[in-house]
Amino acid sequence: MLKKIFQGLAFFGSLSVAYFIFYQFNNKEKTLHILVSSHRSVNRSNPLPPVLNVNDEETPMQTTEVPTLERCPETPPDLVGPLLVEFNSKRTLDEVREKCGPPLQKGGRYKPPGCIAQQKVAIIIAFRNRHEHLIHWLHYLHPILKRQQLDYTVYVINQDGEGVFNRAKLMNVGYVEAMKEYDYDCLVFSDIDLVPMDDRNLYRCYDNPRHLAVAMDKFNFQLPYNSYFGGVSALSKSQYLKINGFPNTYWGWGGEDDDIYGRIVLRGMTISRPDSVIGKYRMIKHTRDVHNEANPENPGKLQHTKHTIDTDGINTLKYTVKEIKRDRLFTFITVDIEAPIK
Repeated sequence: MLKKIFQGLAFFGSLSVAYFIFYQFNNKEKTLHILVSSHRSVNRSNPLPPVLNVNDEETPMQTTEVPTLERCPETPPDLVGPLLVEFNSKRTLDEVREKCGPPLQKGGRYKPPGCIAQQKVAIIIAFRNRHEHLIHWLHYLHPILKRQQLDYTVYVINQDGEGVFNRAKLMNVGYVEAMKEYDYDCLVFSDIDLVPMDDRNLYRCYDNPRHLAVAMDKFNFQLPYNSYFGGVSALSKSQYLKINGFPNTYWGWGGEDDDIYGRIVLRGMTISRPDSVIGKYRMIKHTRDVHNEANPENPGKLQHTKHTIDTDGINTLKYTVKEIKRDRLFTFITVDIEAPIK
């Protein structure tokens, strides 16, 4: 009997313990649920501020400053003044390329590396069968033009065929072809056989058309006459267009320079010049080219310049480009200008 009583008490105790455990476990889940719900409710109504991460702090952006180039000085600092110019030395084009070529871009293009040039200059040369003269010219002029801190390109305009030579028309061609490549604001027109004897004679443009070849050795270093405008001259783009460029009808030697001077006067401009010391030039001696003989008809055209200035010039230019070669020292453009045979 007593054994049965103890077995009943044991069963009743086990049942009580199981009920107590079940009750505590169920009550704990409800408590946890209430706490979690309460926490979420608080977060929705009052979000906590984000934790500051030191890696997220704003720091100044590191930028590499590109140096701004200033304009080159009005007077280039590396000019040397009077130069020794001689043509007896035997030079080759390869030698001149080696000496003058490395700083140049292909086509005879140069820009000063440390400043912005005062002007962008197209150097234009009328050419035919003067390769030896070209070598001498390049040998002297590239170093001079670099020291003058010009943004420049050398254009050699080669007349194709054996027709009568036309210097002024080739110069017009040079203007058109140069402007296709770059917005030049200054044009320097040079004979291939003239080299300046002083690098202070700047190959740039001024308020008025500029005559540079003031004192040639050919003329005993004197100006042959007051209205002389031959050899080497510089006109700004606006000055050149103002006179409708150069005449296209002066075939053979002579007259076109005086026509150009007349155009300048007719358009109300005057010419400027360096003095006779800075404006000295040495000419390469040579015989006159075949098919470039003096034309007796040319002088008579000068009295008609006031009538032809608007009808004979850049606005009536006709030519055909045959070939363009870009040497390290120059751009060589061969053109057909419809030249008469005689």
